[in-house]
Amino acid sequence: MRLGVTIFATDRSMPVAELAGAVEERGFSSLYLPEHTHIPVSRRTPPAAGQAVLPDEYRRTLDPLVALSYAAAVTRTIGLGTGIMLAAQREPLVTAKAVATLDHLSGGRVVLGVGFGWNVEEIEDHGVAYGSRRDVAREHVLAMKALWSREEAAFDGRHVSFEPSWSWPKPLSGPPVHLGGAAGPTLFAHIAEYADGWMPIGGRGIGAALPALREACDRAGREMVRIIPFGTIPSTEKLDHYAGLGIEEVVLGLPAGTADEVLPVLDGYAAFLERPATG
Repeated sequence: MRLGVTIFATDRSMPVAELAGAVEERGFSSLYLPEHTHIPVSRRTPPAAGQAVLPDEYRRTLDPLVALSYAAAVTRTIGLGTGIMLAAQREPLVTAKAVATLDHLSGGRVVLGVGFGWNVEEIEDHGVAYGSRRDVAREHVLAMKALWSREEAAFDGRHVSFEPSWSWPKPLSGPPVHLGGAAGPTLFAHIAEYADGWMPIGGRGIGAALPALREACDRAGREMVRIIPFGTIPSTEKLDHYAGLGIEEVVLGLPAGTADEVLPVLDGYAAFLERPATG
């Protein structure tokens, strides 16, 4: 089983380039960074994880694509992931170019974790109605995929429209797109239609959700997608459970701290890299 890590990279946390080097040196498979363009101070929307006060790192988050370019420059093997990118809040022509450029320069190592967002006022500041964010994100991803895969790409949707156009470089990796979010028929229908996998935060309830996800893939006429539990705090029992479900990669959560706070946790996680394979 491959193990990656994710961290809220901020202007106060361990520098991304240093962390990326440490991640690769220890044998982890990937580094994922989240995204928030801004956090409106009104705080009308309560924290998604149920905290009484929104943690400071949410308002200090670095741009993931820019930060991952620093990680790409000092590494050779680890996957470079967004976990997650708020696709409805991103203009797709510009974002497609940025993602393809990062993938090209990194040798095909980009993985896109994509989500829909929970902060109503953040989404609305981008001119997107909260209730339409899933449809907007869907079209943005489909438009980007067209630009990545076709020599002359065009798109004509409700939220995105552009004439036949050239856009290079083309990404080397695809890149694969994994959707985050809670299990349910709407999410699974989106995954089956246009994604390569599911990234459930924390990883609870995966076993119970597998039949519904498999059914959605069957209805779409495609093979079962990958599942990557995201932001998990590991234990031997938990990783054995995931392995028994056929899961091949798990992304572990790191604290949004300095090197003195992050590296001991990373070293503790590295012990799980040596665990014997289970049947």
